Amino acid sequence: MRVHCLRCGTDCPFGGALFDGFSKGLFGLIPCAAQLVETNDGLVLIDTGYGTEDVRHPHPRLSVLFRAMLNIRFDLAETAIEQVRALGYKPSEVRHIVLTHLDFDHAGGIEDFPQARVHVMEVEKHVAETKRRGFVARRRYRPAQWDDVRDWRTYASGGEKWFGFDAVRQLDGLPPEILFVPMPGHTWGHAGIAIDTRGGWVLNAGDAYFYRRELDRDRRRCTPGLRFYQNLMEVDRRSRFANQERLRELKHDELARVRIFCSHDEKELEAMQSLSGSGPSTRSRSASADRLRPSIA
Repeated sequence: MRVHCLRCGTDCPFGGALFDGFSKGLFGLIPCAAQLVETNDGLVLIDTGYGTEDVRHPHPRLSVLFRAMLNIRFDLAETAIEQVRALGYKPSEVRHIVLTHLDFDHAGGIEDFPQARVHVMEVEKHVAETKRRGFVARRRYRPAQWDDVRDWRTYASGGEKWFGFDAVRQLDGLPPEILFVPMPGHTWGHAGIAIDTRGGWVLNAGDAYFYRRELDRDRRRCTPGLRFYQNLMEVDRRSRFANQERLRELKHDELARVRIFCSHDEKELEAMQSLSGSGPSTRSRSASADRLRPSIA
């Protein structure tokens, strides 16, 4: 099972290194990471970033506040549908979309794949549809991004234990190697997505954390800009910090062999893309390239 790590949108907030920790200029570089998984039953897209309609018609699909705060760089080439095409696939080959949560920067591309089944935690869909009250909730959940979806599959929390987390192991129509790992805190139905590859587990932690140094064992820290954003968006701080602690322990467990990354850290995305050999390419090129580069397949 091959896993491609994609950039499906970029935010460039004013503040530079105060957000991303490394930029020298006035603006930061915050990616919207996603994954494309090749399975025997078709392609699985994990998160979708911003979609084509977000790029073409950001107003009123996206909140004016978040557009300004994040300084979103709208680029059709970075949409999931164009990333899929750049890898040599047809959008119709994406049969499933698995979402960490329904925030606007994760769910914007859902309707670019109208034939796909969309998987999300049950509580996340319920809150996004029925409890869009409050300053942040009205702006983070944008029903226009997913109100035409007809094939939803939702999942309750719980299931078998997985490295200290409660995991839902069976996703309808998906291989058992792809798991939901509930991690509430950022949203009520936020979840990580774990994939069992030949090289070990890969865990997309979504927005459970935002900055790579948050998982350091000693002197862990977060940039001021991302700390502010996480505090603004959280719904349950205790759960968010508890899940970060579990992730921290898991990252430093040498026997577990779990590679962890989040949705919005540029350096982590670059490392995952290097490891997986991801990037714009075609299937005709990938066969020869696979012999020259590492892969997490």
